[in-house]
Amino acid sequence: MPLITDDAPALPLDAQGILELAARSMFQLFSSVSQGMFLVDRSGRIVWVNEGYQRFLPDLGFSSVDQFVGRTVEEVIPNTQMRRVLETGQPVLIDLLTNKAGTFVVSRIPLRDDADRVIGAIGIVLFDHPETTLQPLISKFALLQRDLDDARRELASQRSRSLAVAGDGERRAKYTFASFIGSSPAAAEVKRQARRAAQSSSPVLLLGETGTGKELLAHAIHAASSRASGPFVSVNIAAVPDTLLEAEFFGVAPGAYTGADRKGRDGKFKLADGGTLFLDEIGDMPQSLQAKLLRALQEGEIEPLGSNKLVPFNVRILAATSRDLAALVREGRFREDLFYRLHVLPVRVPPLRARRTDIPALVEALGEDLALRNSTAPPELLPDAMALLAGQPWRGNIRELRNVLEQAVMRSDSQSIDAAQLERILREAGVEPAAPAPVQDTPNATDAEDETRYLRPLAEQVAELEQRAIAAAMKAHGGNKLATARQLGISRATLYGRLENPE
Repeated sequence: MPLITDDAPALPLDAQGILELAARSMFQLFSSVSQGMFLVDRSGRIVWVNEGYQRFLPDLGFSSVDQFVGRTVEEVIPNTQMRRVLETGQPVLIDLLTNKAGTFVVSRIPLRDDADRVIGAIGIVLFDHPETTLQPLISKFALLQRDLDDARRELASQRSRSLAVAGDGERRAKYTFASFIGSSPAAAEVKRQARRAAQSSSPVLLLGETGTGKELLAHAIHAASSRASGPFVSVNIAAVPDTLLEAEFFGVAPGAYTGADRKGRDGKFKLADGGTLFLDEIGDMPQSLQAKLLRALQEGEIEPLGSNKLVPFNVRILAATSRDLAALVREGRFREDLFYRLHVLPVRVPPLRARRTDIPALVEALGEDLALRNSTAPPELLPDAMALLAGQPWRGNIRELRNVLEQAVMRSDSQSIDAAQLERILREAGVEPAAPAPVQDTPNATDAEDETRYLRPLAEQVAELEQRAIAAAMKAHGGNKLATARQLGISRATLYGRLENPE
């Protein structure tokens, strides 16, 4: 039931009345223009949610408002800091909240009675897609996060050396989601899916072309999961000879064969116990090992080479491939039962040509990394050079972009790089440079498609898609604006604004 009704009695126009009227107006304003809002009482129980917030409930695991209201805020909103606001009485005006519903920019404001006692708090979702709405701030945050990641890795390396850890040493994730550079719709969507996958314990299958960042996302998923404190172990199946893969996975018992270590050797499953095992290039796994891997995943135990003892393990599986696994299954080259075992939470990583608006940020990040490694100043790409990069098909994706940029830096006598320098490098690599293009995305483009038909301002494409969605919803609900707004997850005021000003 709404806390404020349209038929509420008029307030007297004295100082107190004006104050109460202002409070009521501000409450209604926040409720209508924010992405969502809720109230908690002094004990931290949810007592009210507005219409906007209700669209997040399915992602939080609730099918109705009645299931949500009445429960403590910690029960229903993972990672919330609302309890701290209730205990300290101090507001949190701007904060980032990440949970299984996504990443949000939020405010938390305490409510006080006439005696200045905290009687509850308001939670406000300011933005529910910060990757796109707050691009400059997010880019800056990503840069700071990368610096922090580098510092942590260096400290971990120094600690490892100082302790002289034997064997494999510490195995931890090297990257977080902030390390996946990009704020384009395609990049934001893949990060959203990956963050949701991190909250699960089911297998994740990362699909995408070579060089798109699948391994980086695997690290980030582990780092954001409940297993983050456990080891992160990876094995590139394509890089290990077939004859050694079984030992690599399951380990070797002491003296299992001539030349084997007397103490034996742990396999990747054992090393990853309690953490995450990342199987890169799973599509290259020989058929002779696929059945053994499937059995290990089903039974939760392995049998080292040369041993008749079963060893239990507890790992979360992440896999990645640049190949078409479904086609391999149809051709009989990949076990169908193993495919379905791995294909539980598929995440498709987009190619670079489908997120061209990320190229400037990627160039900046790659340039800073090259500068750090070579103790030089970051390169400066002239506008014609950036336009040239935006027009390339990038068959090798980010890996190819890095190679071209690194060659340009190493071969240039100046800090500035122009299009002519990049053209020479591309031609020497056997690539005929495509025409320069504006920096914008080409969604759904394939190698055979004419990508130039997508080269329109991103704002135009987004507005067109938005108007199509609104028109379809209005038609489905017979012109009922309230029902349309509810389906689209926006306020009525926002819908009216879109209908009046479709641009």
